[in-house]
Amino acid sequence: MSNGSAATALVTTLDDDAWDDLLSFIEERRVIPIVGPELLRVSTDRGPRLLLEWVAEKLAGRLNVNVAELPQPYNLNDVVCWFLSARGRREEAYVRMRSIIKEANFEPPAALRRLAAITDFDLFVSTTFDPLLETAINMERFNGAPSTDVLSYAPNRVVDLPAERERLQRPVVYHLFGKVSASPTYVISDEDLLEYICALQSEHLAPEKLFHELEHNHLLFIGSNFTNWLARLFLRMAKRQRLSDPRDVGEVLADNHSSQDDRLMAFLQQVSVRTRIYMGAERFVEELHERWQARRKPTAGPAPTLARFLPPAREMPDNAVFISYAREDLAAVQTIKAGLESAGITTWFDIDRLEVGDDYDRKIQRNIARCSYFIPVVSATTQRRLEGYFRREWSYAMDRVRNMVDGALFFLPVCIDDTNAAAALVPDKFKALHFNQLSGGQVSPEFVQRLLDFMRARSQ
Repeated sequence: MSNGSAATALVTTLDDDAWDDLLSFIEERRVIPIVGPELLRVSTDRGPRLLLEWVAEKLAGRLNVNVAELPQPYNLNDVVCWFLSARGRREEAYVRMRSIIKEANFEPPAALRRLAAITDFDLFVSTTFDPLLETAINMERFNGAPSTDVLSYAPNRVVDLPAERERLQRPVVYHLFGKVSASPTYVISDEDLLEYICALQSEHLAPEKLFHELEHNHLLFIGSNFTNWLARLFLRMAKRQRLSDPRDVGEVLADNHSSQDDRLMAFLQQVSVRTRIYMGAERFVEELHERWQARRKPTAGPAPTLARFLPPAREMPDNAVFISYAREDLAAVQTIKAGLESAGITTWFDIDRLEVGDDYDRKIQRNIARCSYFIPVVSATTQRRLEGYFRREWSYAMDRVRNMVDGALFFLPVCIDDTNAAAALVPDKFKALHFNQLSGGQVSPEFVQRLLDFMRARSQ
């Protein structure tokens, strides 16, 4: 078979059976999208443009690069290489890049928002450094609140998934090639990319939980800009075995260029029969979103008004109600949060999703100092555990009360099971108060009304 005929045999827009299989896997949460730069078409003063093309132009201006000396059309790597060859400081390029991205403050493109709206996706891998994907997820799923977990890799700082995928509490965006910052901890040049690829293949530098998920799930490479050999290498690295070996999972390459590379198409046709090609990244996402929506079963009659748990934001909103609990009681606490927030009461609790480098203890102290009320959750678990971080939170809350006038209401203790309040192992200050009985975390109308009355009185 010639290279040209191999490409023709492999290129497809997916038939109905293939779409049905893919959507079934998505519904079972067995698919991971890997998002590349071809989905990042942003609105600029010169019309819609790919983000990396626009960024290359802006960075060239900030670094005084003579673009006439660059190959046309030039890209971000060309700009960085010229700057370094002119003896520019490497670190300066990353600082300027951060300023450019921050000042631009682009809205997420429609394709990203469609992808983010597919709620069966809970883990996204980004091969770009910008924040547009997590912004799109927050807009589509959390009304703009920063509730998506964002992780980023760097060879000198290996960050892995915080838990196995089925235990993740919120959607995760993992920046495989780093995330924009003022430090040189993300990819902006071919040399950077080479270092990252080499590090990711190292047994000691690879994020093991993430690569386990990539190996054992179906992958959607959407909008990647990988060249021929980089596409082969990345695919092999993700699957961790010879591509010609039998495997139960497959991939879709949906981009604007792979189908035109006859050699890549011939290679995939010969050794990677589970790989399918779709021409057009944005068109693929549009069709995927339409077909996913069409498969969703409409509910019979009016939708039930059940309280739905949304994970807490990474940063506590001002004047939120702080919920302090033992880890074993998380399910009940999620129910409390959903019940209170359905009544318009903003709550916050930590869910072990603080970004790497956060000073955990100081953050908790700061949030307790800023919250409007403090709800300690008492249970058989808190009775059994004589030590636990929740007891430190209780202590920080007691410190704040010492600065309050006598009689000021701050604590609203709740009991989620049949623990005897009189015998509870809690500070004496708690025992002097009424314990609200919220069995299993189910919030009673009386408790909601009581808290709303307190908050109204406080605001007057």
